[in-house]
Amino acid sequence: MIIKKRAISFAIITIILLLGLIYRLADIQLLHSESFSAHKVNLIEESVRQRTQVMVLDQGRGRFVDRSGKALTHDYHPSLILFPFLKNMDWPMEEVASILQIPKMSLHRVVKEMEDPIVYGEPNPFPLTEQQMKRINDLEIPGVFAVYRQSKVEELVAEHLIGIVREDKDQVINRYSDKVEEGNLSVHTPIGILGLEKVFDEFLLPEGESKLLYHVDNQGGPLFGIDVKYTEPANPYYPISIQTTIDKELQVTAEKIVTDAGLKKGGIALLDVESNEILAMVSKPSLNHSNPYSDDGGAHNYLLEPQIPGSVFKTVTAAAAIENNMIHHNSEFNCDLDLYGEPDENHQMGVLNFEDSFAQSCNFTFASLANDLLQKQPEAIEVFADKLGLIQEIGWTGDVFHFQNFSQLPVNQEGKIWGDQYEKSSEDAISQTAIGQKEVKVTPLAVANMMATIARGGEKKKVKTVSKILYKNGSTLYDFHDQKLEGDKLAPYTVMKLQEMLRKVVTDPKGTGRRFQSLQTEVAGKSGTAETGRETERGGLVNKWFAGYFPAQDPKYALVVVELDVIGSDSVTNQVFYNIADSVSKK
Repeated sequence: MIIKKRAISFAIITIILLLGLIYRLADIQLLHSESFSAHKVNLIEESVRQRTQVMVLDQGRGRFVDRSGKALTHDYHPSLILFPFLKNMDWPMEEVASILQIPKMSLHRVVKEMEDPIVYGEPNPFPLTEQQMKRINDLEIPGVFAVYRQSKVEELVAEHLIGIVREDKDQVINRYSDKVEEGNLSVHTPIGILGLEKVFDEFLLPEGESKLLYHVDNQGGPLFGIDVKYTEPANPYYPISIQTTIDKELQVTAEKIVTDAGLKKGGIALLDVESNEILAMVSKPSLNHSNPYSDDGGAHNYLLEPQIPGSVFKTVTAAAAIENNMIHHNSEFNCDLDLYGEPDENHQMGVLNFEDSFAQSCNFTFASLANDLLQKQPEAIEVFADKLGLIQEIGWTGDVFHFQNFSQLPVNQEGKIWGDQYEKSSEDAISQTAIGQKEVKVTPLAVANMMATIARGGEKKKVKTVSKILYKNGSTLYDFHDQKLEGDKLAPYTVMKLQEMLRKVVTDPKGTGRRFQSLQTEVAGKSGTAETGRETERGGLVNKWFAGYFPAQDPKYALVVVELDVIGSDSVTNQVFYNIADSVSKK
């Protein structure tokens, strides 16, 4: 009886296990063969991958180009593709070598050592001409193809702005679960995780790869003979290109200048004054592609994140004072005093008028003006910061197809003036705010935008970093038209006065920008040294700024340079601004 029960139990367990195994096989082969497990693995695709030799010609992901069409991420180059079965067959190797103008033995050696399809000459592919490509393809040799193949540009530029692409199964499922479920997107598809690659990711996603396929058996031999198949996406208009506003030549120059100067944290933003387009943007530290989000991975684009501006912000206080008729021809300020009205032994400037106070960056002048102004108009500072395009979301935004309020910038943050409303009743808090300290934080890009706004005569515009989305054939899919920045503008007289004062910062023998007098181009701008409250053994850390535009009489470029968390005497801010302005003006 006990034996019988055991036998029945064993039989039941065996049947259950067999049913489980059958269900598992059915699940793998029939039910979820294209979206198996929580990771949505396409088992058919994986099976084909294991028994196929593939040479991918184009991964199908869209690319980024600069304002004149130069490749920023990847380009297409004529390449010679060779398949490994060539070593087991007779083919006109000597004729191909002759077309390439190389020794036959060089080609023979490469073919003999092949295990997988290769691009001849990699990592530096052989430079084929159009005529060589045609002559090789006219030979119609199985396993020999002269084709255009996608490859990364030799030197990546504007990495913080452009961003990073990588495989991330969890992110693919999280962002594109519908496409994965429908089988239109593999979990192995690289996606944008940073910068414009992430912002424009849905436009850039591949419709499919262009590739050469060769099926092999488990020994690596030909499964269906020596026929190599070519596959490509059905849509001839893809992949698309994102045409940025970046000028690649200026970007490369700016990156070299910033790196050579040794700027460790911070960066530069260069704008075209007329269009308000970003021509170059550099952020430091550099990106660590393998681990960008580590402590030193460089994932932060500091040009798009709010920073303490220091005396650059005096431009706002000056604008408010001018437009509210607080400055008279005989207005004078005791610049031997600090911003609280106490004697300042470290900064003895004497009695200065308003213009000289701005040129030499006297704290007392702007602290006292702000306190007088806010007694009458408590909202004055933020009102004029807004008029200068400094504290709004300044990046291009709008409806793009089914994307509502689409924002071009990876980060599009507003600036901040006050911690709370109670600070407006504190003379000390007002004094600190007037010179860009206390709770004031603005993005360096917004500071560049402020300078561009003044250079244009007060006209406010949103900042653009992408001008068009282009089809594969170069026709336009979407055109990002210029946008005005909403809100009130400065009065013409106020703008004219600011232009004069920003120029005086450079021309005044004691001006904080006097170093730029030796430049061939005339610079107008404002310096800034912001205390961060962080200390080191050598002293306190500051943010060092210089922001301005040039040429002063006919402005074409607005430039901001900021170095963050640096000992003041170690800063290279002025050196970087000088070298970039010099290089750009000679272009």
